[in-house]
Amino acid sequence: MKFSAKEDIIQLTPMWTGERFEDGRPKVSDDVLRRMRKITLEEAWGPIWTEGYKYQFQGDFKISHPGNILVGRAVTAVMVPKRPDLDSTLMNYGLKEEGRRGFFNQWVIDSLVEDDVVVVDLFDKIYQGTYVGGNLSTAIATRTKRGGAVIWGGVRDLEQIVKIPNMQTYYRGNDPTGIADVTMTSFNGPTRIGNAICMPGDVVLGTLSGIYFIPPHLAERCVIGAEKSHVRDIFGFARLETKTYTTAQIDAAWTVPMWEDFCNWFDTDPEASEYRHLTWEDELKDAKEKADKEQVPNVRL
Repeated sequence: MKFSAKEDIIQLTPMWTGERFEDGRPKVSDDVLRRMRKITLEEAWGPIWTEGYKYQFQGDFKISHPGNILVGRAVTAVMVPKRPDLDSTLMNYGLKEEGRRGFFNQWVIDSLVEDDVVVVDLFDKIYQGTYVGGNLSTAIATRTKRGGAVIWGGVRDLEQIVKIPNMQTYYRGNDPTGIADVTMTSFNGPTRIGNAICMPGDVVLGTLSGIYFIPPHLAERCVIGAEKSHVRDIFGFARLETKTYTTAQIDAAWTVPMWEDFCNWFDTDPEASEYRHLTWEDELKDAKEKADKEQVPNVRL
């Protein structure tokens, strides 16, 4: 086996047809990442759920920087309890055959680039399961600039980690012990985080609600759907405040007059200005087709 093998990553992510990193990971565009930072996890959830991706969310984390949103491209790793023969084989292979340095967790962190997020299954180990401390967290922040880490395990040096700006770490617990008695069996392969699965190159969205892993080939569709949901909420809240519509009308399928009202608001209101790259022709067309069908009288033969 190889660690972070380009050919394996490409084989495992065939639905991605865009640009890739040198290691083979899908490279979702910077523009999609920028727009993803402005949406909520619930807004992102809908478009992915409807495509059949049911196991992309995981909550039950502690957060190093409450209030910071985490968005980036996943670099994944899987750790297992140490078994001496397996451990020596994989460690020697990484050091001698691939020229890596340090311990398994350092191999992953040394590979990071801007906007990456480390996603590690450490089998929920906290005692001697501290994947990062102050030094490695500083390295993550320096390399990724806006990234961070999602660790299904522990951290140490928490007092230092919380003082590092422009990053976010999701973790299960903290302990003063260093990492020990673990072996990395996968680097940039499928990774389980609690009930969720993450692939290398997935877009990681982390909020107060938890972590959501977005398949790269669905990332742009996801952010468009989320932006549409978000801007419709802005309009809906405004119309509810003026009692123009009832909650039942806002929550139900919109009528043609409501869509026309929305489109006029969308084209003129300053609150909608940053979303004017979106189009609404399909939604208005669907509303008109529904209205036409409802007007067709029932004919008895």
